[in-house]
Amino acid sequence: MLKEFCAENYTNIPLAIARGANRIELCDNLAVGGTTPSTGVIEEVLSYAEEKSIPVMTIIRPRGGDFVYNDTEMKIMHTDLIEAKKIGTDGVVLGCLTPSGWLDEEALELLLETAEGLQVTFHMAFDAIPAERQFAAIDWLADHGVERILTHGGAAGTPIEDNLPRLQELIDYAAERLTILPGGGISFENAQHVSDALGVKEVHGTKIVDLRD
Repeated sequence: MLKEFCAENYTNIPLAIARGANRIELCDNLAVGGTTPSTGVIEEVLSYAEEKSIPVMTIIRPRGGDFVYNDTEMKIMHTDLIEAKKIGTDGVVLGCLTPSGWLDEEALELLLETAEGLQVTFHMAFDAIPAERQFAAIDWLADHGVERILTHGGAAGTPIEDNLPRLQELIDYAAERLTILPGGGISFENAQHVSDALGVKEVHGTKIVDLRD
């Protein structure tokens, strides 16, 4: 089972890797769900993780709140993605929606073109897409080369166990086209249960490994 550790800056990354994290999602400001970390943080994390052969996925998100971005915010994301790619990030984590809750196709096409050569995860903006349109969103993202979708399978704050049936539907629909990455409420205590219940090989969380002394 691959454990993706959602990290806020550099601080806990050495310990998380030592305790079994196999991939890092690198963020700042986890209190608002994660925003783009600074260039200095990305550089230091990549330097450390590379020595341990651990891939790093850098979030590209200009602010907390919703996932509907204006032109200025899109420029910021585009520049941040270019910088993260230049520094050597293994992948990026992103997501943009329209006010109606559909994928912002124009914005995503620009970002995905810029991210060519990197792994791309579509983040939990997916959970803000109406359930009846999520299968179509999987189709679009798979067709555009997105490698995985990070999803809680339901409303934020709901126990992950309550969302296993929906997550299973998404996994079955995505089939081999892309990876559905369950996250939100998965910890080192229930990760194996979730993995076994869904038959998934990757799980994500801020507590996916035990950082306690």
